[in-house]
Amino acid sequence: MAENKTQATAASVEAFLDTVADERRRADARTVAALMAKVSGEPAAMWGPSIVGFGRYRYKYDSGREGEMCRIGLSPRKAALTLYLASGYPMREALLARLGKHGTGKGCLYLKSLKDVDMAVLEELIAGSLADNRARYPG
Repeated sequence: MAENKTQATAASVEAFLDTVADERRRADARTVAALMAKVSGEPAAMWGPSIVGFGRYRYKYDSGREGEMCRIGLSPRKAALTLYLASGYPMREALLARLGKHGTGKGCLYLKSLKDVDMAVLEELIAGSLADNRARYPG
């Protein structure tokens, strides 16, 4: 069975964030990383070459595929700041409706700029995602 491509590494989170060319995207990534650290109580760690993750959990699908991943994370991509959050928990849609300008994908939240979102709502989204992940994957 193929191994998960995205794995925790010993790479420096600060060094990675220093490489983000766009100054605003770099600042937004640092702000969200600090928020995720505060909400999770976990230190930031690199997952693969471009994801800053917090916490970790083991998953196993019905197919038998299993692996390990960060509970929440972010990546300052060129097009948007991408947040990796749970997608199926109660209140998520209501929170997204109050967040401000954003896009979504399967398990991803895309933000062009933090100035366009309500930071208190973003914190609630992160906390809700983390609580959902911890309930599904305790330990």
